[in-house]
Amino acid sequence: MPPSSPLHRKAAIYLRISLDREMDGLAIDRQREQCEALAAYRQWEVVETYVDQSKSATDRTKVRPAYDQMVADYKAGAFDAIICYDLDRLTRQPRQLEDWIDASELRGLALVTANGDADLSTDGGRMYARIKAAVARAEMERKGARQSAAQLQRARQGRAPKGMRPLGYAVNGDIIPDEADTVRAIYRLFTRTDHRESLRSLARGLSGTEPIEGLEPRPKHTHVVSVERAEQRQDEGKIPHPIKPDGPWNPSTVLGILRNPRYARMSTYTPKTAQPDGGRRRTWRAQILRDESGEPIRGQWDAIIDDETWWQAQSILDDTERVTNTSGLTKRTHLGSGLYRCGVCGAKVTGAPRGYRCAQHVVRDEEGKPVVTSLMRSGAGVDNFVTRLIAERLRRPDALRREPTVSPGSTSQGIDAAISEQRARILRAQRDYDEEIIEGRDLKRIRDAAEARITQLETERLLRGQAAGLAPILGANDPAKAFLTASLDVQRQVIDALATVTLQPQPRGKKAFNPDSVAVEWR
Repeated sequence: MPPSSPLHRKAAIYLRISLDREMDGLAIDRQREQCEALAAYRQWEVVETYVDQSKSATDRTKVRPAYDQMVADYKAGAFDAIICYDLDRLTRQPRQLEDWIDASELRGLALVTANGDADLSTDGGRMYARIKAAVARAEMERKGARQSAAQLQRARQGRAPKGMRPLGYAVNGDIIPDEADTVRAIYRLFTRTDHRESLRSLARGLSGTEPIEGLEPRPKHTHVVSVERAEQRQDEGKIPHPIKPDGPWNPSTVLGILRNPRYARMSTYTPKTAQPDGGRRRTWRAQILRDESGEPIRGQWDAIIDDETWWQAQSILDDTERVTNTSGLTKRTHLGSGLYRCGVCGAKVTGAPRGYRCAQHVVRDEEGKPVVTSLMRSGAGVDNFVTRLIAERLRRPDALRREPTVSPGSTSQGIDAAISEQRARILRAQRDYDEEIIEGRDLKRIRDAAEARITQLETERLLRGQAAGLAPILGANDPAKAFLTASLDVQRQVIDALATVTLQPQPRGKKAFNPDSVAVEWR
């Protein structure tokens, strides 16, 4: 777009304030008055005014709708000059500033500030703008470091983090009884072994569109919090912020509740440099703040969910075989998906439309060359064979003794304490090695023994949950019948507790099921 005459430019005014606590617009109006006065002085025609209220320019990931629209309009040729109150109102990102400097140098854009500090039409103005942007960036980073240090200190002390309160807790960390009941219901319905609810079904249950027994519908949490904040401002004689509308719950909100370690009284802290773990399957476990022995730092608030339930929910959410499709189902449709193992490479097989397959293993042809292939097996024949063997096993008197057990009287807290003790043992050995009290071979021996014990304890903690899930089957008068009529999830738990099932490749040309191609190794 060629520049127009300096006396007849079409100008855009950009106004922004990072945080308008009073929401009265007075700060924006002050910027507007001075920018319009500058446009009148320069005899520029103001064609559009863009306003971003309570929008930060510090975080490049934050969306500024008016700014983005202004960029699009400039590219479309709507104006050839920009007026803002101060350069940092326009941007605090050096990269964005360079884009505007390029527009000034290459396309004749005039960019001036009402305080007279910057004029990109001159080399001196561009130099000043770059220096000011760099200084602003440095101050922003220092401020961010101070805030991060304060947040970390608060988390180490086990104090409730600032910000939006989670469902179930007040701002000061006190439990809100009715909301806490909802949180407990969400965990209970998501982790139960029979008819487990999906994220979408829980969202629909909370919205009231598909009632779920034991889960009361309630307004969206964001709506409730915005109403509380508006009422608080009104009581203080201030103008209330806009109230976020009520509406249906989102599955992502339910996921956030299930992922939040605060419900198990674990203190959390997330550095700004931390990257999401696993992409969209981000885990909250990386946010758990730990002490020197590796144990979670406990918060100064009461837990709504016990540790075992929270970790059980994480295990379900972390399962890569869990179905997350548009229908909202998280229940498996194949008995052995993620449970049976491939007889060629040992990897877990996955469900396929006609049975099971493994895309992980590599076989070799007659010349010894590697060939990537897939193990395909008919599902019905394998599942019928496995369930029949498991039922026969459950009819035997020693079936209960074969089921993995845990130490008598062990508790989740006791196991956690024992794991903490072993981790502290490793740290003590490391310090002794650093001080040359012990040698490297002693450090390795202590570490190996402690890590082996930790693995054993973590397995025991997992089996405690398994034992609870298998109780309806193994405690029945007829365990075999209870197994055959149980849900798919319960049947999978029983199979996993009693045996390891391995599938061998089906010989080509043979469609009939061969029992010898399924190996069942009893635990």
